[in-house]
Amino acid sequence: MRNYIAFLLALTATLGYGQEPPAQFSLKEAVQYALDHNTNALNATRDLEDAQKQKWETIATGLPQISGLVTYQDQLKQPLFLLPGELSGGDPGTFTPVTFGPPQTTAATATLRQKIFDGSYIVGVQATQTFLKYSQNTKEKTDQQVRQSVVEAYGNALLARESVAILEKNIETVATNLFETRKLFENGLAEEEQVEQLQITHSGLENQLKNNQRLAEITLQMLNVLMGLPLQHPTELTQDLDDLAQQETQLALLESPFQLENNVDFKLVQNLNQQRELELKLAKSRALPTLNAFINYGKTATSSPFQFFDSETFSYETSVLGFDLNIPIFSSLGRSASTQRARIALDKAKSQLRETEKQLQLQLEKARTDYRLAIETYQTSKANLGLAERIENKNQIKYGEGLASSFELRQAQTQLYAAQQEYLQAMVNVINRKTALENILNPE
Repeated sequence: MRNYIAFLLALTATLGYGQEPPAQFSLKEAVQYALDHNTNALNATRDLEDAQKQKWETIATGLPQISGLVTYQDQLKQPLFLLPGELSGGDPGTFTPVTFGPPQTTAATATLRQKIFDGSYIVGVQATQTFLKYSQNTKEKTDQQVRQSVVEAYGNALLARESVAILEKNIETVATNLFETRKLFENGLAEEEQVEQLQITHSGLENQLKNNQRLAEITLQMLNVLMGLPLQHPTELTQDLDDLAQQETQLALLESPFQLENNVDFKLVQNLNQQRELELKLAKSRALPTLNAFINYGKTATSSPFQFFDSETFSYETSVLGFDLNIPIFSSLGRSASTQRARIALDKAKSQLRETEKQLQLQLEKARTDYRLAIETYQTSKANLGLAERIENKNQIKYGEGLASSFELRQAQTQLYAAQQEYLQAMVNVINRKTALENILNPE
């Protein structure tokens, strides 16, 4: 029994923990979590579900429709009818006022209607298919935008985090130089300017550190918002910026074939063209006749006073079968104008489609160029960082031996700090440019 209770407690704790969002995320995990919880992604999914319901709503209008009607009337003042006297036993030339029927009447009618032919209905059903495809493509576009936003936010968060680590290391080195130089100055072995130069460097680094610490917190909060997490959720990033940049350096992607029909922007413009074609068909269909059929059944009962639930109440039944044919004859050229407007809109959509093809080709070339440049800049900045570290290290040794001035040391350190920031930004650019290129290629 004791083991069984312990098992239940452990299971309860496990289930409770499972309901909490995770704290650690790789880039891939962060993107997937955002696709499942981001507000825009969720609303795009709801829009897709709404389009599916709208499709059935339109189809249902062409299926049998049954409606019921129940009415009750109580004639508080019944109308009088004048009958000639000779019909009511009176003198000829006179009239006798009479009423017909009991004052209370109730009727119940059920009607079945069926659309037999309606050109606009056929076009409407086709339009729902197009709208559903549009919603699917919009969902894909939204997911693409969410993914890109999360990739950029994840990279910025890593950038801020690693900038903090680098600045802390730089401050530690400068603080050691400042301490040693101040001791030398106190003993008359160094000039005051050397201390001041190092103080300037130290103060600047401390300010940068405070700013980057704030940025590290803000970038994590921005990532939380994009992922659909609480603002203060303790998110931990499990990937290193350098490892991630190497992972995202894929030269083969530069040679990937471009399938225009896979690009989501092209698919959305295609949806627009399909919509305009259907609008033209709809405008033409308004010149066609419509045919509907109906059949109803009703029962009417009269009473005075109210006793409709009495089996002896007088009632009678009615039933009607009918068709209605609506034939458009003349619209004062209104339908013609509507058709011409729909044709103009279709021509504009076709022009937009051709323009989109050209724009996507240009975007592809630019994205490939930007990605290639990002990779080359990343490799160059990595080599430059190694050179800057060696130069700074040599100047540290020379400064310690009195062979280099504090100005030369500060110049080497400033060059190192710039190389560090360029290297960090180059890694982020590789990640972002790869995502931008993938968004255009959009392989199925």
